[in-house]
Amino acid sequence: MGELQTMLENHGLMLVFLNVLAEQAGLPIPAYPMLFVAGALGVQETGPSIGAVLAAVIAACLIADTAWYFAGRRLGQPMLRTICKVSISPDTCIRQTQSLYLRVGPRSLVFAKLLPGAGALSTAMAGMTATPLPVFLFYDAVGALVWAGAALLVGVVFSDFVDAILAAFSAYGHVAVLVCLAAFALFLAWRWWRRIRLLRRTRRVPRMTVDELEARRRSGALPLVLDVRAHGATPIERIPGALVVDMQGSLEVLGGHPESQDIVVYCACPHELSAAILAERLKAAGYQKTWALAGGFDEWKRLHGTESPPQAGEAANDAAAS
Repeated sequence: MGELQTMLENHGLMLVFLNVLAEQAGLPIPAYPMLFVAGALGVQETGPSIGAVLAAVIAACLIADTAWYFAGRRLGQPMLRTICKVSISPDTCIRQTQSLYLRVGPRSLVFAKLLPGAGALSTAMAGMTATPLPVFLFYDAVGALVWAGAALLVGVVFSDFVDAILAAFSAYGHVAVLVCLAAFALFLAWRWWRRIRLLRRTRRVPRMTVDELEARRRSGALPLVLDVRAHGATPIERIPGALVVDMQGSLEVLGGHPESQDIVVYCACPHELSAAILAERLKAAGYQKTWALAGGFDEWKRLHGTESPPQAGEAANDAAAS
């Protein structure tokens, strides 16, 4: 299979380590194709052994994930907002990851890497919620083992198919590489286009400022306030009187009367995205007097002078941004 297989056989372990390290660090460089190949070569005994590959993967994951862990622990909520801003994963995936960690704790790290966009977010959540470092390292290593083991198993089972792909790469050389790069670039462009389109659509949802909300409260005309952040088993701080709702849950909790109901929805994510999505759903259901809270929960905390670095016991609360 030419130079390509020779390179994989001689330097496969280092390539696997660097590929996994780059992906877990947050670069859009998928590691699963490399792991498929490593599994196929390992079972054929023409490449590094499966055990050596697993060790390299776990080492790369622990290095990258520990950096995410300490970044989350040190930076807290701003770190989470940054991940939400740059992620190309659907915001529903981000919310599900947060809710899962808040409910299950560090055990969610065992399968977090198998969920789209959940790897870096879960490890940052571990730091933000002050998960003990030894506990984090244990579950993260198990998660890396599960994640890599699944990919290597696919490579082992479909080793003949992987061989055919490697042969095609060797035969067509640069053309095959360019085709793969072009396909990957188109995939990234499609994901970003979907996200930009969502942001443009949700910008049309009207916003109510925190000052306006407070003015209504003082005048005795406080609207129904809905908290759409991710929530776990531990109660979290919220705007007084707010009703906790699920974005996909039943609207029966609102009590009907959509034509006269004033509703403000808040979250703690960039662009008030989760709040705007629920507001869209409410408007479609007839609740036309619905707003997203501009700046979300962070702006409400700032106005009330309560925004301060989270203490160890409060980190889980601030981590519940959507």
